[in-house]
Amino acid sequence: MGGEARAERGDFDAAQSRFMCSGVRIDSIGPQAAVDALLESRYGDSRRVHLCNAYTLSLAVRDRGYRGLLNNSDFNFADGHYVAMVGRWRGQAELVQRVYGPTLMLATLDRGRVDGLRHYLYGTTPDTVTRLAAALADRFPGVSLVGVEAPPFRSLTVREEEELVERVSAAKPDILWVGLGTPRQDQFVARYTERLGCTVVPVGAAFDLHSGVKPGAPRFMQRIGMEWLFRLASEPIRLWRRYLFGIPVFMYGVAADHWWRWREAPSPNGSGQLPRSRVTPDLSPDRAEQQPQ
Repeated sequence: MGGEARAERGDFDAAQSRFMCSGVRIDSIGPQAAVDALLESRYGDSRRVHLCNAYTLSLAVRDRGYRGLLNNSDFNFADGHYVAMVGRWRGQAELVQRVYGPTLMLATLDRGRVDGLRHYLYGTTPDTVTRLAAALADRFPGVSLVGVEAPPFRSLTVREEEELVERVSAAKPDILWVGLGTPRQDQFVARYTERLGCTVVPVGAAFDLHSGVKPGAPRFMQRIGMEWLFRLASEPIRLWRRYLFGIPVFMYGVAADHWWRWREAPSPNGSGQLPRSRVTPDLSPDRAEQQPQ
């Protein structure tokens, strides 16, 4: 969905405040407004959503195709503490809190019950996604979960793609939540949203956290932006490269944002979007680290 469709979204239109962070356009809306935006989701209206933290943006700095797919979305929420901080530095005073994916998911499921919002869970392993569905149904009585599945840990075949579209078409979800890990889940959003016909939101670690498979960082560590330290202590072997190399690359991207604007200027059609990437999203599992955010 391009800039023209986005311009029809009322309070969340193309004129809304946004800022550049590591070459990616971030929407300057907080948790409450992000939930409000998702509550507008209806099956038949395809919307691409991404949640951007420092790791996501460090990958975008290094990969022009990935950066392009993020910049061609309908919404890019500031999922990371430091991304929101950069927004405040750049004049977005209203961005006092990040849009944390796991919290966004819970709040949307909770408030969406009033309007009968329909949800589809897609990601992680069969055991985890089944436990997640049970936990959400127990926590939010009356929530409408119309689909629950775990995909193979590889690219889908053409036939599997067609079958997925058929299942989603039959279920008619308003929102499809994706838990495939970064960057695979963002590539999934870019590749399939138009065919699935709904709002698609990648929330990474939310599947593991809300299913009880992994613990979340203490609230005080989340508030001060030290969640990464908790996660590093919990999974040092898997995550040390992400933080050792990712954080400096993110900082470089922030410092280079004036250069990004010059190199990848908005398209002349006035949509405010960066040019659509010509790189087809790569969903192969060896593309990069494919664990939850």
